[in-house]
Amino acid sequence: QVQLVESGGGLVQAGGSLRLSCAASGRTFSTRAMGWFRRAPGKERLPVARISSNGGNTYYADSVKGRFTISRDNTKNTVYLQMNSLKPEDTAVYYCAAGRLPLPIASAYDSWGQGTQVTVSS
Repeated sequence: QVQLVESGGGLVQAGGSLRLSCAASGRTFSTRAMGWFRRAPGKERLPVARISSNGGNTYYADSVKGRFTISRDNTKNTVYLQMNSLKPEDTAVYYCAAGRLPLPIASAYDSWGQGTQVTVSS
């Protein structure tokens, strides 16, 4: 497993941008698929974006496609989520997670960060 710490959340107006970062400890980061999930108030945790271990494949939820970009820097043990054109419905706690494959289900990931709050005001 890896230890994950997210940062970069905050309050932003609709139409604005934020970049989330997730720093990983351990020597296995480059072998792990990474995912960003989010949980809105009163709702279940849902996948937002995923990336393969070498960064060659990325996947997005339909709701964020064209607005969010996931990337990783294996030399820095960090995965990013660039969020543009934010909407109030993007308000949620965002979690990064590490797993063996970039699947869109939470159970596929065995390491999780503590989460970072993103609030988008209208």
